[in-house]
Amino acid sequence: MDNLIRKIVEESIESCLPDKAVTRELKSLPKVKGRKILIAIGKAAYQMAKTALESDIKFDQAVVITKYNHLKAPLDKAICFEAGHPISDENTIKASQYAYDLVGNLTEDDLLVMLISGGGSALFEIPLISFEEIQDINKQLLKKGADIVEINTIRKRLSKIKGGKFARHCYPAKVYNIILSDVIGNRPDMIASGPTYEDFSTCEDALNIVNKYGLVLSEAARKCLNEETEKNLTNITTKISGSVDQLCLKVKEILEDEGYKTDILTTFMDCEAKEAGYILSSIAKSKSAYKERLAYIFGGETIVKIKGNGKGGRNQELALASAKHIRGLKNVQIISFSSDGTDGPTDAAGAFVDGYTMDKLKEKNINYYKVLDNNDSYNALNEIGQLIKTGPSGTNVNDVSIVLIN
Repeated sequence: MDNLIRKIVEESIESCLPDKAVTRELKSLPKVKGRKILIAIGKAAYQMAKTALESDIKFDQAVVITKYNHLKAPLDKAICFEAGHPISDENTIKASQYAYDLVGNLTEDDLLVMLISGGGSALFEIPLISFEEIQDINKQLLKKGADIVEINTIRKRLSKIKGGKFARHCYPAKVYNIILSDVIGNRPDMIASGPTYEDFSTCEDALNIVNKYGLVLSEAARKCLNEETEKNLTNITTKISGSVDQLCLKVKEILEDEGYKTDILTTFMDCEAKEAGYILSSIAKSKSAYKERLAYIFGGETIVKIKGNGKGGRNQELALASAKHIRGLKNVQIISFSSDGTDGPTDAAGAFVDGYTMDKLKEKNINYYKVLDNNDSYNALNEIGQLIKTGPSGTNVNDVSIVLIN
């Protein structure tokens, strides 16, 4: 990984750490006479909670629920849990039940500060059906390439705490949401499946998704999908504290300082990862003859339709897919990474490719087409040293992909 790629990744992610945003939003907390409870959920939960607990606000109790290997150190006054992502596990339910019980007897004099970041849908869950079926339905949706809005529309109705139900459980206490957005369009009802926000989706939406993907469901699950979620919550205040727009703007700033003419082409990229890779490589190919230094920036979150049993993530698959069409171009790089530092179920944030990637794969006897068919981008790109690894970043505001013409 060259110095420019390293700079882009490190500085853009650092700009989206939630510290300043959380500190700013805490200044607007309503005054209460009773207890102040803090609950942080998602892949950025540790960093968000750490900032809140180090502020001038005195919390009576705190709970942090995040992904495995995302707790960097113990937090004073906080009970911390790590659990499964992107598929919930037994620790998810244990942690979520602890939080649920903690707020069960709050009064109108009390305040819950809810710190929410992406990944919360898997990490914060008490299912209304069997845990095994919840896992199976999530796997079906992921494998079929459902997007985050579709997945969360289903999840809400199968859960005791999603779709505004956790805020209803806290009533009459006030709930103050500080949200780090990983959902395109920054819909607060979809980020972490909206446990403390009114739900805009409907039962009809959920049933349409079932039919679209041919989901196999039990009668109990189908019954849940016909029961509506919370639509009128009077005890919530919500602040969105970060999004992919901020990430893309920082990338643009870095590249302009390096002498690139830049364009942010979209912050709503939500197609299949392979297709996005083909689009980026076609742009690279068409612009490669220009004598200027050009950069094209894409923000959002692609999806992967899982057909094989390999190891990878959406950013790695996007990058690998783009490699074929830029083969032999000496002045092109394509970079794609996740702001949370963990792309899919891997320890890589993403990957980069260039005009030499295909030849490097060939030298290692790695069949490009078989790798893509098997969704095994991680192992292929790791073999040729083209993964981007940052470790868990402490934030989560979607992904960014970049075409560089040098």
